[in-house]
Amino acid sequence: MFERSRKGENALLIQPHAGGPPDEGAVEEFADLAKSAGASVAALLTARIDRPNPATLIGSGKLEEVKAAADATGADLILVNHPLSPGQERNLEKALQRRVVDRTGLILDIFAQRARSHEGKLQVELAQLKHMATRLVRGWTHLERQRGGSIGLRGPGETQLETDRRLLQKRVEQLQKRLEKVEVQRTQMRRARVRSELPRVALVGYTNAGKSTLFNALTGADAYAADLLFATLDPTVRRIALSGGGVVLADTVGFVRDLPHELVAAFRSTLSEAREADLLLHVIDASDPLRDERIAQVDAVLEEIGAGDIPQLLVYNKIDRVEGASPRRDVPDGELIDTMRERVWISARDRLGLDLLREALGARLGLRRIAGEVQLPPGAGRLRARLHELGAVRSERHDEHGWILHLDLAEADAARLVAHAYGEPLKPLLLEAMGTPT
Repeated sequence: MFERSRKGENALLIQPHAGGPPDEGAVEEFADLAKSAGASVAALLTARIDRPNPATLIGSGKLEEVKAAADATGADLILVNHPLSPGQERNLEKALQRRVVDRTGLILDIFAQRARSHEGKLQVELAQLKHMATRLVRGWTHLERQRGGSIGLRGPGETQLETDRRLLQKRVEQLQKRLEKVEVQRTQMRRARVRSELPRVALVGYTNAGKSTLFNALTGADAYAADLLFATLDPTVRRIALSGGGVVLADTVGFVRDLPHELVAAFRSTLSEAREADLLLHVIDASDPLRDERIAQVDAVLEEIGAGDIPQLLVYNKIDRVEGASPRRDVPDGELIDTMRERVWISARDRLGLDLLREALGARLGLRRIAGEVQLPPGAGRLRARLHELGAVRSERHDEHGWILHLDLAEADAARLVAHAYGEPLKPLLLEAMGTPT
């Protein structure tokens, strides 16, 4: 039985495809994933698969070709850009005498390298263990040893394989309990942000589109940003000030095509920053020839996590790589508002077009300001206190009818206050600002 090597940095890549030429975009992305994991690409082979072989995915002829290429290049790792069943993975390893990792295993390895927060590390370990659990079947010779049968070793007769499975399941249960506690804490923090009544904006997009660079440019933070797939995994949240008021901005994990379902499930708490946002900043690499395809793939993942109905502002980043491109804001008109999402063209690296983006953010979030005087009755102490908390009171005086306040506040703040019963005194001022007859 093949004993798995712990080495594996020199990789041979296999790109399966069905009919016609292979997708060049998929091939390039897979090579980038391999490099992001720290592997050097020794060779890349395509494999046309009309009928997947249930034992090895690829046919016997292609298997011999892969073995010869691995021997010739010295590759000690085989990466397959396709999900493999546990049986297919074991059979390929036995035939090729090399470690074999499928697309899910490769992405999990990258996630393990990138996770920094306690929650992120727990999520990655849990996803890895669940992936590993299906592969604990004759994968290694030491798992076949049987306890019991000899003097001093008699007992339940549990195999090493069964012991490993039991320990793995115990660890999975421990991780799930710890993640549940972390999720409770994150939910409490999220509720506190909701109570602050600040609009929530989440950065989403295809991995390596420049989300973290844009996050740093808008917030002045120092979130890790690099020219790598999945450079950052853990969500980072900061408050930013716009001309009409404050906004909570969250950076989230990037997406790729065919993101494995188990990874989406494992990172549900991270992705909830996108699911619970008021607006999504969909960051797109303007220089990517496949950008329309990337947009569709991100939209598919957003739909899968329950964020498909959240309004989007499309941010075309990296215009510094597009010849003749300049910062601009494309605003849809009239009936097109439902079918054409607003676009802003920027370069986060060179800080070009950020003012246009801030203007678009303010407009989409209703951050226009309203000003005027309002009469509050003596029983409106709660509303008066909230207006002071928002810094909206420019001056006030008191008479026998209560308080007279001169206000200057964001339209969105006024609308949220009016939505509560105690905010009723603000309604005439809000309707007047919106041009609605009182």
